[in-house]
Amino acid sequence: MPSRNHLDKIGRKKKKKWTEEAMERALIEVKSGRCTVRQAAKEFGVPKSSLGDRVSGRVTPGSRSGPAQLITSADEELLVEFSLYMSKHGFPLTKQQLVSFASSIYKRQHRRVAFSKLGQTWWLNFRKRQEKNITIQPADSVVRGRTVCVRKEAVDQFFHLLSTIMDAHELRDKPHQILNCNETGFQLGRKRVILPKSASLGYKPAPGSRDHISVLGCFSAAGEDIPPFIIYSKAYPGGVCYKTQGPPNALYGWSDSGCINSDLFKKWFLKHFLVHAPKERPLVLIFDGHKSPVNLEVVEAARKEDIILVCLPPHCSHVLQPLDAGLFPLLKQRFASLIGDSCTTDNYFAVSKKEFSGLFKGTYQMTKEEEGIRIVKESFKKCGIYPLNHFAINEANLIPLHSMSPTAGPSSSTPAQGMHTVGDLTAAGPSS
Repeated sequence: MPSRNHLDKIGRKKKKKWTEEAMERALIEVKSGRCTVRQAAKEFGVPKSSLGDRVSGRVTPGSRSGPAQLITSADEELLVEFSLYMSKHGFPLTKQQLVSFASSIYKRQHRRVAFSKLGQTWWLNFRKRQEKNITIQPADSVVRGRTVCVRKEAVDQFFHLLSTIMDAHELRDKPHQILNCNETGFQLGRKRVILPKSASLGYKPAPGSRDHISVLGCFSAAGEDIPPFIIYSKAYPGGVCYKTQGPPNALYGWSDSGCINSDLFKKWFLKHFLVHAPKERPLVLIFDGHKSPVNLEVVEAARKEDIILVCLPPHCSHVLQPLDAGLFPLLKQRFASLIGDSCTTDNYFAVSKKEFSGLFKGTYQMTKEEEGIRIVKESFKKCGIYPLNHFAINEANLIPLHSMSPTAGPSSSTPAQGMHTVGDLTAAGPSS
């Protein structure tokens, strides 16, 4: 990270005292033969050396002074447009996320260069160049421990955004084009046994005997599904039985935690969702972007395929997430009954990683049946997403903003007072 003295020097950097227009007029006079370089420099108030460089061709007229930009003006314009798009659809970026996206753009252009990420100097200069297009504001925070009630303002903004999108694309009567994806977890453990009191006192579970598996499900408001994405913790099970015995056309992946992450979400969206999604366009995909943050490739592909990504407000998924409202709890109940274990109060299931996909196939089959389709449709209705109904949310679960703690959360890289604060902004122009 640059030293404070270096950053102070950047802030105190002197501005040039001449304009490009004056340089252009001086260059015309010299090339016409009416003036020498020294005479033109004195007459138009421009540096003689800079004018001489332009006359000789060492410097292209109109080019910016100083070292070359790490990211081109066109790519920086794309980055700002991307930031505004994310903020408009409920994904206001933090400084770290924006710098990470900028680094990925740089790496795509300089594949042979060993480079980690852009630094603080680039960030300060970027903010200065784009100060008319983006601003930094504290993100709204939520009081710790308040998991039942959610901010009424956040819910209002979400429904306003969703209503605007549906009206603009005439989707109010097209449930098969409105989709929701969400992740649910299964904690695997050993079977429980009854032991004498004396024996149980010295009993300890074997280390590493528990695994976590997540399932990313995606359904439309019409009850149609995208085949599930099953995510294992640490590694895949041995062999290929987990694929052959699992749900038809399911996708498989793994992460250290067994939960979705940015890379796995990109894999699911690009290689799975786009293959199995309805062919009608546009599509609206609603999901919790705070659990599975999207990256630049996903947003570019979504815009190219006419898919509108809509992020749920933070801390509101238990109220606005259709799959959490009905289908996932029922799936876990069916899964527990299928393995003959009715004691699931601690959310542990006595199956192995190898057995999971085969057993989950029988559980997931209910989503194809009439009852499963009905539950999915009722879940969308309960959350007010389809049919669109803001009043479907129980007012008892909502609290006004003035009753929340004013403590500020992490900074955001776009205007983030609400979901629509950048709706009227346009993409940035070329960097100076």
